[in-house]
Amino acid sequence: MGEQQSAAPSMEFSSLLHDLHLSSCPEKPLPSPSLPPITELLSRLKENLIGPSSHSKASALIGRVEWLFQTADPHWLFSADGDKGWAELHAAYLGLVRALIGCAALPACEDDCGSLNAAAYQSVPSRAQPVCSALTALLRTLGNAGCPTGLLPVMAAHVCVFAVTHFQDQAWTSSCSRAAARSLQEALLRAGRWRDSSHLLMGGREGEEGERRGLLGEILDCLRPQITKDSWRSEAVKLVFAWTLLQVTRPSLSPHLSHLLPPSLLLSDHYKPENCILGVRCLHHIVLNTVSTR
Repeated sequence: MGEQQSAAPSMEFSSLLHDLHLSSCPEKPLPSPSLPPITELLSRLKENLIGPSSHSKASALIGRVEWLFQTADPHWLFSADGDKGWAELHAAYLGLVRALIGCAALPACEDDCGSLNAAAYQSVPSRAQPVCSALTALLRTLGNAGCPTGLLPVMAAHVCVFAVTHFQDQAWTSSCSRAAARSLQEALLRAGRWRDSSHLLMGGREGEEGERRGLLGEILDCLRPQITKDSWRSEAVKLVFAWTLLQVTRPSLSPHLSHLLPPSLLLSDHYKPENCILGVRCLHHIVLNTVSTR
C-alpha cells in the first residue's frame, strides 16, 4: 500500500512533464537524475499559462503548479550553479510568478482611475483563488528551504501587490478569494521573516537585530508603470498605492518622495470625489511623515 502511495506523486509528476513535452512517457516515473533543469520546467509552465486557454484549463494547470511546489524536492527547485545559473533561476521564477498573477488580472478600465460594473469582475475571484494557493505553496516551500540566495526579493514585490489587490473588500473579490489573498500575504511575511506589512515595506532599523530590508522601492517600481495619467487603467492600483503609502512613516518615506508625490497629486486632482479624497489623505500623510530640512 505504501509503495502505491509513493508511486502516485511520481506518476503525476511524470505526467506533468509529458504534458509539457519535457518527457516522452507519462506511464513511467522518471528517476531523479532524469529530471529536466528546473529553469526549463518553469519556462514551459510560464508559456502554457500565458498562452490562450480556457479558464478551466488554466485552473487545472495552476493546481498542478501548486502540487509541484508542495511535493517536489526543494534542492531541485531552488538550486543553481554559479552566478549565471542563479540569474537564470531568478528570471525563470519571476517569469512564472508574473504569469500566474496574469491569470487573475483585472480587466482594464476605459478611462483614468475609472471603474467597471460588478459584472466585469465576476470571474476574477475564482481565478485569483488558485493563483493565491499556488503562490502560497511556493513561498512556504521557499521559506522552509531557507530562502536560497536572492530568490525571495526577486518575486516578493509582485506577490505583495497581487495579495493586496485581492484582499481588498471590492467588487473583484469574494470572501474566499480575500481569505486566500490574506493567507498569501501571511506566507510572504513568514518567508521573509517580516513582522508585519509595515516591516515588509520599510524594513528593520539600522543596527536592529535580524534587520530585514524593506520592499517599498520594489513595490513602487511594480506600480509605477500603472500610475501615470496616461496609463492608470486599473481600479485596484489606487488602493494598492494608498495601502502602501499610508503604512510608511518617517524617516522611510522621504527617500521615496519623488515616486509617492506625483500619484498622490494625480488622485487629489481627479474628477471623482472618492479619488480626490483618497489623494488628499495620501498628501496629508506625506506632509506628516516627511522629514523637514532647514
